[in-house]
Amino acid sequence: MRLIALVTALGLACPAAAQDAMQGEALFGFYCATCHGTDARGDGPMSPSLVVPPADLSTLAARGEGVFPTLRVIMRIDGRDPLVSHGSMMPVYGDFFAGTDVATKAETGQPIMTSQPIVDLLAYLKALQQE
Repeated sequence: MRLIALVTALGLACPAAAQDAMQGEALFGFYCATCHGTDARGDGPMSPSLVVPPADLSTLAARGEGVFPTLRVIMRIDGRDPLVSHGSMMPVYGDFFAGTDVATKAETGQPIMTSQPIVDLLAYLKALQQE
């Protein structure tokens, strides 16, 4: 208990970053829709030319038995879990999504560090989920 109080007092606890789904939607439209489609169903104009078809991102939670796979999505976007889909690692714009780390929570509640643009993309993708 003393350790928790000490961590909090020293500012070492990482509060979750604010999520902006509208910013995430704008980022998705600019960086992701070319492959994943404007509705995130995997049918973007570049999808026919990819070796691995883009995932339907609107059904991530449904395919995870109702749990959105936050950790997997973060790691795919930031390159920690690479996916070769078009002759190079996904994402093409990985450097854009790098930057100042912020904390968010994985589906298990475990904190994970990522960037603010990825947190915003997560908020947008979570809002898209179909049952």
